[in-house]
Amino acid sequence: MSHTAFPVHPDPLRFWRRQAPARVALVDRTRGMRLTYPELDAAADRWAALLRARGIGRGDVVGVLAGNRYEVPALFFACGRVGAALVPLNWRLAAPELAPILADARPAILFAEERFRALAGGAECIDLDRDAPALLERGGPAAPDVEIGAEDAALVLYTSGSTGKPKGAVLPHRQIVWNAVATATAWELGADDVVPVSTPLFHTGGWNVFATPAWHRGATVVLFDGFDADGFLQTVEEEGITTALTVPTQLLMLTESPRWGRPLPRLRSFVSGGAACPPSLAARVREAGYGFREGYGLTECGPNCFSISDAEARARPGSVGWPVPFLEMRLEAAGGREAEPGEPGELLLRGPQLFAGYLRAPERTAEALDAEGWLHTGDLARRDADGAYTICGRRKEMYISGGENVFPAEVEAALADCPGVAEAVVVGVPDDRWGEVGRAFVVLRPGEYVADEAQVVAHARSRLAGYKVPRSVFILPEIPRLGSGKLDRAALARWMPQEAVR
Repeated sequence: MSHTAFPVHPDPLRFWRRQAPARVALVDRTRGMRLTYPELDAAADRWAALLRARGIGRGDVVGVLAGNRYEVPALFFACGRVGAALVPLNWRLAAPELAPILADARPAILFAEERFRALAGGAECIDLDRDAPALLERGGPAAPDVEIGAEDAALVLYTSGSTGKPKGAVLPHRQIVWNAVATATAWELGADDVVPVSTPLFHTGGWNVFATPAWHRGATVVLFDGFDADGFLQTVEEEGITTALTVPTQLLMLTESPRWGRPLPRLRSFVSGGAACPPSLAARVREAGYGFREGYGLTECGPNCFSISDAEARARPGSVGWPVPFLEMRLEAAGGREAEPGEPGELLLRGPQLFAGYLRAPERTAEALDAEGWLHTGDLARRDADGAYTICGRRKEMYISGGENVFPAEVEAALADCPGVAEAVVVGVPDDRWGEVGRAFVVLRPGEYVADEAQVVAHARSRLAGYKVPRSVFILPEIPRLGSGKLDRAALARWMPQEAVR
């Protein structure tokens, strides 16, 4: 066995089915399914037999176009047992957007829900509801689990493609396992934890913030096929969820639910990720009596890269804390030097939680990973004297106004605190006098105090240095987004004022 192979198959279901046969591994409330570890393990075996019957084996790619349903995790583990990689496809994309991804991924077999089949164009699909049950019943050849190499692909996750052709990030089994160990250690996950997955399974957040670390610890994962604030809070209460990942938009929706503020005795904290969380929103969570902290990660590393306690998060607003075990970090300032404490620099990461590169794109891999193994994230951060980090925003989103660096995330956080503002986005636009100035776009809260552009600017002036205050503010009915759900900042940078809607 080579040094790149695991001594045993890194499949936690194989361990926990014997160690804790009565423990629930997966809950799919939409479909009324509660699978114990032996039941999820058996389901994975049935899917592995189906894959073998179709000739799927080591090195193949298996595509799936589906929401968060129990069959997808079973298929993920099945892929590992035959040596294939799973490619969960983004069902939020339009068919023309998905076509180049399918052409790049080249799945040997594609499973799809009926509601998403049209997105696959002319690609042959096996319908998860109509065809798959009979195929699973028919079975296939039995075989031992293949020997998995640490660098063998477990998942291929495609980026949103906001700056060009989408990239398929290859997540090897090494990354999955080391992220699970680091997360369980730094975030104190245990077998008694119950964690939700409300972000889509075509994102690393759906798989690797809580799901794969939880399964490695023998904990319980609760799937949400879509997000509804009332239903989410009800499930948190009824399932005894212990820690919950949300993006800021979801967190805002939760605070507006009539169920908000009810006791959740098992919940330790809400974790916010995916974007900077406005300080006023964080305060609202804590005022309701819930723990709160922010996290940071990306598909190419982790995705759980930092850890912070609730107490430290309260004392250090906006901080994501300290590096998780095994992960090295450095901040690179201008000229490649190490940034001083408090000075923003590009965040570089190195460790066993790194991805293996981009699928069939060595030149793009080389752009992200340097010769010394550092991942250049493109994100700016600053480090306190005692080593705690705060994320400043994307390097490409920073703009320079009158010679001063402006970080949109900082301005957006200030604008989001303005009464009546539900969401704010800031982009830099050219200016003859200052080089660049900020242009803000805001969405107002329905049915509340209504702000106008002048009030938003006045609020910004009370919170920010003059050069950071946006020179213009436009009110939109909604913020444009990419198929992945991320903000489409490029579209906003091209936006024309006549598109504003009051």
